[in-house]
Amino acid sequence: MKSAKDYLDEANAAVERIAASDAIKKHGAANTIFVDVRDSSAIEETGTIAGAVRIPRGFMEFAADDSMQFHNKAMQKDADIYLVCGAGGQAALCGKTLKDMGYQSVTNIGGIGDWKDAGGPME
Repeated sequence: MKSAKDYLDEANAAVERIAASDAIKKHGAANTIFVDVRDSSAIEETGTIAGAVRIPRGFMEFAADDSMQFHNKAMQKDADIYLVCGAGGQAALCGKTLKDMGYQSVTNIGGIGDWKDAGGPME
């Protein structure tokens, strides 16, 4: 039987994590999507990355599947996707899910605090 740590270890092994300062350099690039996977109340408290798509972790599979009526058109399998959450764990888990669903370029940028501290644009 798997534990939460097992799932997180697998996700961290499958999804590259980069420093927020490196991710900031990618912000605004063509075919690049930043996705905040936190729930809306957390986003209301802290704000989010400027222009980020907001897809809660619990809804990711539906938003990422282009055969579902809930597909988010921003989620394209050929896009460079950068994920953020509160500390990096949820982003890693979402990243692994996206890779399992056929997304190729998925990167964990950790927590929103890291982004903000590095001077990343916020809204």
